[in-house]
Amino acid sequence: MNQDIEPANRHRGDRTVNDVNAADYDALLLPGGTVNPDRLRMNPQAMDFVRAFLEQQKPVAAICHGPWSLVETGMVNGRALTSFPSLRTDIRNAGGNWVDQQVQVDNGLVTSRNPSDLPAFCPSRLRSMPLSWR
Repeated sequence: MNQDIEPANRHRGDRTVNDVNAADYDALLLPGGTVNPDRLRMNPQAMDFVRAFLEQQKPVAAICHGPWSLVETGMVNGRALTSFPSLRTDIRNAGGNWVDQQVQVDNGLVTSRNPSDLPAFCPSRLRSMPLSWR
């Protein structure tokens, strides 16, 4: 999507969420924007996939509205995370601790607020941060 609502290029994936297993991957990046995360959280198989990463204590990163998927898994209780400000109430209602900062790292869960925070969120910057992935 362009500007979150205008259709853009389509890219065909080589697998669907029904064809994959979290055990075969090292980390997960959840997309931002409003449309993609909203559709993703409505897919039970996708939420099972996200939940499996969290249960296996693998790194999970989400930016902007991506944390909606984390809320949907029911696994943010007691975790500190950030997101686009409009998700603050959703995160708090799910038992999470919402913080307003560029990047929040909580034991392998890496979240960020919006595209302007990408320089702090991108892996080149995250490598220097003290992370406890497991």
